[in-house]
Amino acid sequence: MPTSEIVDAWFEEYDNPQKDLVDAVRRVVLDTDDRVTETIKWRAPTFMYRGNIASFFPKSLAHVSLMFHTGASLPDPEGILDGEGATSRVAKFADAAELAKKTPALQELVRAWVREKDSSSR
Repeated sequence: MPTSEIVDAWFEEYDNPQKDLVDAVRRVVLDTDDRVTETIKWRAPTFMYRGNIASFFPKSLAHVSLMFHTGASLPDPEGILDGEGATSRVAKFADAAELAKKTPALQELVRAWVREKDSSSR
């Protein structure tokens, strides 16, 4: 899993009780597809592949929030995304056990994004 130096530096300064869980979610996303990259946008780690996939909400203290920018368009058969907006959806993880339970669904969301972007570039 390649990480970016800018996000590594952000993590060094990140002071939050959910820091380890944020990093665990980060690793799950990056391990899903080696074409997915990360950067800092909107003062938060953001995952990218032919556009913005998802960004952390770094101020959340009770859980980890990962906002999928166009999550409303992604298939979510396991129902891990919350939200009613026209475009975005949020995946929340309270602890490592919940992340472990939701990891397959999270990885499928990332794969769906990659497939969607690959098919739209043809």
